[in-house]
Amino acid sequence: MAPVPPHQTAGAPFDQQAPRTLDRREGPYGEVVLRQRGGGPGPCGIAGEPAVYEIIANGCFLMDTSDGRSERLLMDAALDALPAGRPRPAVLIGGLGVGFSLARAAAEPRWGRIAVVEREEAVIDWHRTGPLSAVSADSLSDPRTEILNTDLVAYLHAGGAPFDALCLDIDNGPDWTVTDDNTGLYSPSGLAACHERLTPGGVLAVWSAQPSSAFEQALRNAGFVGVRTEEIAVARGVPDAVHLARKGA
Repeated sequence: MAPVPPHQTAGAPFDQQAPRTLDRREGPYGEVVLRQRGGGPGPCGIAGEPAVYEIIANGCFLMDTSDGRSERLLMDAALDALPAGRPRPAVLIGGLGVGFSLARAAAEPRWGRIAVVEREEAVIDWHRTGPLSAVSADSLSDPRTEILNTDLVAYLHAGGAPFDALCLDIDNGPDWTVTDDNTGLYSPSGLAACHERLTPGGVLAVWSAQPSSAFEQALRNAGFVGVRTEEIAVARGVPDAVHLARKGA
């Protein structure tokens, strides 16, 4: 049986509808699967139920389209934490996922450049020509949006133009990763790369499946200031969290 994320409980209502597999790909980091629950009769759910899409990586649940509150908070909190009067700030979104973060950013006219790093080509396809286009909608065609099909950790370490905000939703957060490669993002070298890619006063916002006091300390050790955590209550289990930190001016 695949491991259950911290905010899920085996046997809960989440598991009562048998999902239907829409696509399955083998990529450079393992298997990624798009599944559907609800949205009609048959094995995917009950007629009249809204469709819920799930992304599964290497047999582990990553995210679904049932509730995008924490992803929207990720974007809103980062923008609100920026110094007042900063015009058209540039934001890097780490992980396209089911598209809630990008859709929120594109709906906000105050953002300038919106770069999205997504290493799984399948996920990008599911937004461009697949069912996840219902979530991302027009955000992919927004002239501010740039989709980068590459690994986030490698992209950060490569250097380049700085961003005013880094909004990262990678794996299940710093304390629970599905693929070992993603742990590098939350390591001292990964956080140092994040710090380097921010403008003075820039904001790092990191989504997590659970609050992490250890990660808060890791942010301080990396030179970030104003470290704090906002929690989002979920139906059961520990809350989701958005960790926020700033680069000194």
